[in-house]
Amino acid sequence: MAKREPVYLTPKGLERTQEELRYLQNEKRKEISEYMGSAIADGDLRESAAYDEARMLQSENEARIADLEELLNRAVVVDSEEGETTARLGAIVTLQGADKNEVTYHLVGTHEADFLDGKISDESPLGQALLGRSVGDTVTLPMGGKSAKLTVTSVRFE
Repeated sequence: MAKREPVYLTPKGLERTQEELRYLQNEKRKEISEYMGSAIADGDLRESAAYDEARMLQSENEARIADLEELLNRAVVVDSEEGETTARLGAIVTLQGADKNEVTYHLVGTHEADFLDGKISDESPLGQALLGRSVGDTVTLPMGGKSAKLTVTSVRFE
């Protein structure tokens, strides 16, 4: 049997994943069941687009439930210690460029990453560059044929 890799989550990421699983198991299953019952009540299932759609929704929901259960079975929650100042999973890191503009990122596991929400994976190039850094450290990021130098101005945990 192949060894399963751990999935690293922040406490909030674990909570969100558990909430999604509860929603899919309790509420979404019920909604799909009611939709399927309505389609069945309409009659001939051989030509029922509504029934086919309900079955497809049910299949997608059950697949997502299985994925989330597997993720939670492999989850390793990474929590911070009070007073910690080194960037690692769960850290909220503020960076400042040469132009004095600041940007803040939350280092999270791959399954929690959402760049538009400022959550970057610890496995991304930027995430890798930030791991182990402290306030005052400079990070050089390759950007196409150029590179950007950013200075860590803050490392905090929530």
